[in-house]
Amino acid sequence: MRLTCSQKDLANALSITNKAVGVNNTLPVLNNVLIKAEAKKLFFTTTNLEIAISYLIDADIKNEGEMTIPSKLLTNYVGYLKDSEVNIAVEEGDSVLVETNDSKTKIKGIPASEFPSIPVVEKEGGFKVSVKDLAQAIHQVVFAAAYNTTRPILTGVYFKIEKDELKMVATDSYRLAEKTLKVTDSSGDISCIVPGKTILELGNILGLVKQDGDVEIIVSKNQIFFGVDKIKVTSRLIEGQFPNYEQVIPKEVKTKTTLKASELSLVLKRINLFAKENNNKVLFKVDSEGLMITTDTTQYGVGEIKIKSEVEGDPSEIALNSQFVLDVLGNIGGDQVTLELGDKTNPAMIKSSGRSDYIHIVMPLKI
Repeated sequence: MRLTCSQKDLANALSITNKAVGVNNTLPVLNNVLIKAEAKKLFFTTTNLEIAISYLIDADIKNEGEMTIPSKLLTNYVGYLKDSEVNIAVEEGDSVLVETNDSKTKIKGIPASEFPSIPVVEKEGGFKVSVKDLAQAIHQVVFAAAYNTTRPILTGVYFKIEKDELKMVATDSYRLAEKTLKVTDSSGDISCIVPGKTILELGNILGLVKQDGDVEIIVSKNQIFFGVDKIKVTSRLIEGQFPNYEQVIPKEVKTKTTLKASELSLVLKRINLFAKENNNKVLFKVDSEGLMITTDTTQYGVGEIKIKSEVEGDPSEIALNSQFVLDVLGNIGGDQVTLELGDKTNPAMIKSSGRSDYIHIVMPLKI
């Protein structure tokens, strides 16, 4: 294999595909990026056996071939090169020569034959969704997924397609986020659970591409494919039945209060200085004048802050995890939020004011 490409294109390709390289891999080749020179294209592929990312760039291919190279090492090295042409060649002994007009480096590789094959997703269902909409949905949903692997289903994001709508849902059983967005070219009803780590990396990738395009999504029995621009992401799906989350969405609302998201966020950050000593437990009291936020007395003291807000309904109070509320305020989007409450034993519902496509639920704590 022998080729020439630009440093900028090479750095961009490695930055994107490096996201699928894990840490502490038992197989050394999983630390590497597979580079394949074919026709006038240079293909890059990485995988951690759960997710695979592929990307391609234009290159001057003198000799076709393929080799794997340590991904993080090559990414860091190329990032320090000047923006100029880079020559890459495979030498005897599986060494890869990386050469510019003022530098020459040899990096030890591993034969491409040792790199695991990337599964082809056989289309059983599919749809397209706007890059901009999907990127926003990821930020609004994925943080609510669980990190504890004792319940693998809750570590994923639930995708449910009905007609021309996609619902993305995540929950760790203490909070729940649901985002509804429009899709096109849907092949019918689809439901699957995508690993949260895959969705996180996809969100990072979408931030690097043009926001006016579409993401093509293909779903099979146990795999899912995301295609956008020159990027291909393939991931396994999580097996199992997602919880019937709709039954926990409150049907009746006793009290509504609407206020600025930035003001509520600042107040909670202040009150959290005391609430941290009590597992972030904060009491929300709503009356005709607005919202009162208080903490229990801790070894550092007690906090109480009043916010003037629009209120509909009867007075109400509920205890919530303040960090959970801060998490949603940091991702919900919009200037104003509406807090909807039932009684103190029912979940609180947080919405972006004036929008019906996103809801976030936080389970109550004992008062």
